[in-house]
Amino acid sequence: MHFRLYPLRLTFLAREALSFPPGTAGNRVRGAFGSILHKLACKPECPGARTCEIRESCLYAVMFEPFAPTGPSGLVDRPRPFVLRTNHLDGSAVAAGETFYFDFHWFDLRRPSLNMVIRAFAELAHEGLGPERARAELIDVRGGDAPLRVSLDPAGDHVDRVIIRFQTPTELKAGGQAVARPDFGVLASRVRDRISTLRALYDEGPLKLDFREFGERAARIRMTRCDIHRIEISRRSSRTGQIHPLGGFVGEAEYEGDLTEFVPYLRAAHWTGVGRQTAWGKGALAVTNGGR
Repeated sequence: MHFRLYPLRLTFLAREALSFPPGTAGNRVRGAFGSILHKLACKPECPGARTCEIRESCLYAVMFEPFAPTGPSGLVDRPRPFVLRTNHLDGSAVAAGETFYFDFHWFDLRRPSLNMVIRAFAELAHEGLGPERARAELIDVRGGDAPLRVSLDPAGDHVDRVIIRFQTPTELKAGGQAVARPDFGVLASRVRDRISTLRALYDEGPLKLDFREFGERAARIRMTRCDIHRIEISRRSSRTGQIHPLGGFVGEAEYEGDLTEFVPYLRAAHWTGVGRQTAWGKGALAVTNGGR
């Protein structure tokens, strides 16, 4: 089994000085990207993504308002087919003439839409980024030539210890409630569910896997260290004016047990993120150690 994506890295040249106040880069880039894509993909008379007659083929609707009026209840509000990786820009200032970059992981392998995505980022930079609306130029795009194929099969080496670094605020749920710590059974199950759902909606179909047995084996993995703390961040919707929380926990957790089958899923989650609000860049993780 495997998971596929386009791991884009977009590099820009700042034509004017710009800055990203702490905790704002993901929200600012995502909001500006959505506005530009709406202009490029939608007609002025569009009644809105929820009632649009061509919503299944409209790139804006697919990316920013993915909705299924029929089908399984868990897929009515579909996960968006992308995540941003901009957290390294938070709190930074870029002088005119300097370069900066961010990553954009694109999961929709069913539509020939990558050129439109890149065009939207080029337009976004031209219109301006950051609170100053400072102009920039898209000068390089990498990772768009062919999809990256991430294997979900064990590599062969036995793994009995891993350290997971939660790089951006992460929020996991179990039984409909947010959990205070990333017990492995919850973490692995949410990773499994996210990968399978993204495959089902945007690529080759859901994982062919016994979900219950996978979850039972994951629940037997022990957490031996948990060094996390919570970060509180919020965003204001430019459309509604409402404040939405974007917080979660960051830090490290260490696990021990028979982890061999789970490591490929954790490595795939580096690209997909896990938990809530991944499109803003939440839920980024990395396997920082394995085996002993």
